[in-house]
Amino acid sequence: MPPTPPPQGPLRSAAELNAAIRALFTHRDARLTDEQRAEYQLLLVELRQVERGDVTTAA
Repeated sequence: MPPTPPPQGPLRSAAELNAAIRALFTHRDARLTDEQRAEYQLLLVELRQVERGDVTTAA
C-alpha cells in the first residue's frame, strides 16, 4: 500500500498524527519497511505543519 499523501484540507490533530505514528511501530524492536518509512516521513511533515499552526495561532 503506497504512503498516504498529506491531506489537502484541514490538518489532523497532533493527537491523531501521534496515534498514526505509534501505529507504525508494532513493537519496540520493529523495523519499518521502505513503505512505512515513507508514511512516517509524511506524518512528520504533517505534524510539523500542525505544530507551526499551533504556534502561529497562539501568538
